Amino acid sequence: MAMTWEQVVVDARDPVRLGRWWAEAMDWVVVNASPQEFEIQPSEGVTPGMLFLSVPEGKRTKNRLHIDLRPDGVRDSEVARLLMLGATRVDVGQDADEPWTVLADPEGNEFCVLGERRPHPHP
Repeated sequence: MAMTWEQVVVDARDPVRLGRWWAEAMDWVVVNASPQEFEIQPSEGVTPGMLFLSVPEGKRTKNRLHIDLRPDGVRDSEVARLLMLGATRVDVGQDADEPWTVLADPEGNEFCVLGERRPHPHP
């Protein structure tokens, strides 16, 4: 039996604020603007999307998952745009010449902006 990837679920202190930030960052549409469940998709009905939920009461453990984004254009231009929207740079010990940049959204959730895809060598 096959499965379809529906969405990434993100715990948020303020689902509406964080969901709107990601909608602007990704240039996606809002498909559910409920204060408890704020959902965005690339376009209505297209998955996978992102669903922002209120952080459960008493939750203290950080999820061990982050999103990698590959821009259509130049990585540095996209990083600059995201920083202007309110993202912050994160140092996770990466080398300066890595083909990705680590950022955090306004609530501190880390994500990577990847550079151009490198061809894989064939064996």
